[in-house]
Amino acid sequence: MNDEIKPEAVYTTAETQKLLKISESTVKRLLKRGLIRANKIGGHYRILGKELLRALSPELEREAISSYQDLKRKIARKIKNW
Repeated sequence: MNDEIKPEAVYTTAETQKLLKISESTVKRLLKRGLIRANKIGGHYRILGKELLRALSPELEREAISSYQDLKRKIARKIKNW
């Protein structure tokens, strides 16, 4: 397996474990705590590559949330002034 995480690829928990170089129990713990979001299909988790990248780079998510919240506040102010 190539060690590059592709944003649009779908990974199993075993592939995630190999890519992140963590144990199976750590993958399960990250999923259970919601630190890595996944879809359960047929009793097995499927994880998007972009979700793995987000988990590895949480500062990007913080920036995106901050931008979204700023935009939301601006829109709320404009609506309030109508």
